[in-house]
Amino acid sequence: MTPFELSNVVVLPFWALMILAPLWSVTRRLIGSPWIVAPPALIYLATLVPVASIVLPAVVNPVPAEIAALLGTPTGTALAWAHFVAFDLFVGRWIYCDSRSRLYSPWWVSPVLVLTLLVGPVGLLLYLSVRSIVGGGNVAADPA
Repeated sequence: MTPFELSNVVVLPFWALMILAPLWSVTRRLIGSPWIVAPPALIYLATLVPVASIVLPAVVNPVPAEIAALLGTPTGTALAWAHFVAFDLFVGRWIYCDSRSRLYSPWWVSPVLVLTLLVGPVGLLLYLSVRSIVGGGNVAADPA
């Protein structure tokens, strides 16, 4: 299994729990830990280390053509994907925890989580927008 494929495999169970079983005690316990992002972050690190001498100069002084060339390689694609899924999961976890602490209905939060899984920043913007409209809810605990 490639790092790209493995990145998907390690995050999908967490997304499935948040979206399909948001009220289950196992979901609350697992998603309550920020360490759920460790698997894709470790895949990112393991993929980065062998090519760090190429990647680090490119990201320290980003030039569009060089970034495009890097991302156009299998390793660059795997790095970008592991980065995306790790941070999207972190954002999804925050949305899940924040919405649970505010006692928001999973009926509207779960579709937002699906959107976050697919196009992370759009899901985050939607959640923040709806949260601004809906208000604080009944904040039960610190979502962190």
